[in-house]
Amino acid sequence: MNDPLLQILDQYQSAHPDEAAMVERVRALASTHDDCFERTCVPGHITGSAWVLSPDRTQCLLLHHRKLDKWLQPGGHADGDRDVLRVAIREATEESGLDGIFALSPEPLDIDVHRIPERRNAAGEVTEPAHEHHDLRFLLATDQPTPIAVSDESHDVRWCTPREVHALTQEESVLRLLRKSERWLESR
Repeated sequence: MNDPLLQILDQYQSAHPDEAAMVERVRALASTHDDCFERTCVPGHITGSAWVLSPDRTQCLLLHHRKLDKWLQPGGHADGDRDVLRVAIREATEESGLDGIFALSPEPLDIDVHRIPERRNAAGEVTEPAHEHHDLRFLLATDQPTPIAVSDESHDVRWCTPREVHALTQEESVLRLLRKSERWLESR
């Protein structure tokens, strides 16, 4: 049932053999959990993220995530949608208010698995268990210079130069996205 995702993972691993361990973690989830596109799937689930470039391709979009209190790329849960690129575009649009977001490549720019800590309510009861996001990250852009808007999921959202990205975060997965996008642009 998850054959299209497994094909994406095969293609990604062929292009990035040095990332085989990360790809295998996602493949193991997709091979053993048919419900991996649902947020109810534990130990983790598939998510889609977006590394969005500005119309002039000199800046990227970062948001200050409300729940995680970190500067990150837009992204979120598939909620049953098995087209992870579509998920990434939807999440980037919802979290930024930008129009006209599109993929610069149909292949993932990066794949990452990261732990999401458990959440508790005011009474100390677990409302969401700790789990993993198996995140496929796509290189997107917009040619529409529409204003960005902060969603309920963020404290802030902004366009950032590479220097500003380094000033806002030391998250290796975010810095890796920056490096990969710079290499992708240089190769064009």
